[in-house]
Amino acid sequence: MRASKEKIVNLLNTAKGQISGILKMIDEDKYCIDISNQLLSLMAIIKKANQEIIEAHLEGCVKEALLNEDSSKEKLQEIMQTIYKMTK
Repeated sequence: MRASKEKIVNLLNTAKGQISGILKMIDEDKYCIDISNQLLSLMAIIKKANQEIIEAHLEGCVKEALLNEDSSKEKLQEIMQTIYKMTK
């Protein structure tokens, strides 16, 4: 992985903390919209972590494959499949 491990771990630890908080909110029967807002915030953090990983992959692995022409077709297919999944 070429993305900043520290940045990704920090984002995912924040997400983990939010999950615990959301579970507590559910146990305490908090207001639905408040829970939904926390879920949306969690989704944004996970999306940000994925964007960081994809960006590093494009700048590293894909760029390298295109320059070396070794596996450029495979790398482009992988990234297209990932983009498709992200936009579903």
